[in-house]
Amino acid sequence: MAMADAQHMHAQKMARGEETYQGKLLESRDKDYKDEVVLAILTLPIIVLAYGVWSDDPAAMDKINLFFEHFKALPSWFTNLWILVCASIFGIKGTQIFRGGKK
Repeated sequence: MAMADAQHMHAQKMARGEETYQGKLLESRDKDYKDEVVLAILTLPIIVLAYGVWSDDPAAMDKINLFFEHFKALPSWFTNLWILVCASIFGIKGTQIFRGGKK
């Protein structure tokens, strides 16, 4: 019953132009693996850091520190673009980054 009420409310909002139809969008994401790929890429630095700490290898930690120094030096337009791409993949409105968090 609650599901029918929710569908009815959504249909009413679509009729008033307050919302758009998102059913096909959600259906198309069922077989989409880009979310998992981006998540794996974003998790990789954490795994590398963990390896460097647990391995007690000073050469590995030097290379990891060098990597993050170079990563920190990336231009802000690149990091903002990366955040927007990741946010759009996960369905988050990433444009709030440029607006200072305001909607």
